[in-house]
Amino acid sequence: MSYDDTSQEPEELEAMSLDELRGEIADIDRELVELIARRTYVADTIADVKARRDLPTTDETQEQAVMDRAGENAERFEVDSNLVKAIFRLLIELNKVEQRESR
Repeated sequence: MSYDDTSQEPEELEAMSLDELRGEIADIDRELVELIARRTYVADTIADVKARRDLPTTDETQEQAVMDRAGENAERFEVDSNLVKAIFRLLIELNKVEQRESR
């Protein structure tokens, strides 16, 4: 399954000007940052729960589940799996650093 956004058909995207396409990228970039902020907020909340329950910062089983899910989603949307996994590895590592610093 490839990425299919019904709000923009391929023909419509091809007919857009360079400025319009760049505007579309800017909108997507904003959405990505918003999603990263949401993910970080939830990860911070998880860190608080772990700290209250005296649980370790690292959960390798959960990290592997996240990476597996990232790979599956990459395949679903026909995006380079290595790229997607690298992004998720970075997100996980950043969250772990924040969790350690907050303890």
